[in-house]
Amino acid sequence: MIFRQLFDQTSSTYTYLLASRTGGEALLIDPVKENTDQYLKLVEELGLRLVIALDTHTHADHVTALGSLRDATACATLMGEQSRAECVTARFHDGERLRVDGLVLQALYTPGHTDESYSLAMDDRVFTGDVLLIRGTGRTDFQNGSAQDSWSSIVNTLFRLPDETLVYPAHDYRGWTASSIGEEKRWNPRLHGKTAAEYVEIMNNLDLPDPKMMDVAVPANLHCGNSV
Repeated sequence: MIFRQLFDQTSSTYTYLLASRTGGEALLIDPVKENTDQYLKLVEELGLRLVIALDTHTHADHVTALGSLRDATACATLMGEQSRAECVTARFHDGERLRVDGLVLQALYTPGHTDESYSLAMDDRVFTGDVLLIRGTGRTDFQNGSAQDSWSSIVNTLFRLPDETLVYPAHDYRGWTASSIGEEKRWNPRLHGKTAAEYVEIMNNLDLPDPKMMDVAVPANLHCGNSV
């Protein structure tokens, strides 16, 4: 399998490129518009054909590359069925299996950070978007987020995956690149040893500033990154 973890310095966003083989079909998870040329160059260098670009949710801290990638490659653009982005080619639902040239990713509805957030699970790894981060969790105070839903998504969905499952989030702010379900159960300070009520209390009192690009990114991302 071809797997690349790409990092956007400005927004601390991870984008993931996956393909089963050289010369095969590929998909991109959570691409950033400013990096479109980088993605296209890498796809070309690896001899791949981009067939899917998808977002785990409507991002508030960067503009998505879904539209620019579709314009450049005619790839399909996907988001979960709860998304309010009318521009996507298709929507996936909870439990649906996305198949790309031998790769299979199962969509898991994991609301909390937003009400339309999804994670994507493979045999040995899961892409958690902004719901579960490395030693942290995604904020729940805008875009219909819910601390209670976040707890349920993590504890009742993601933490039911095998402990050895690798965790690849959409963001990291401390230089971590990956974790595992078992690590997060044991070492995530917002979750380990906490009750649901204690977690909700933590999340409801973070008092974080709005993302700097929120007023620009959210409207743009509802149009797949194109100007509105």
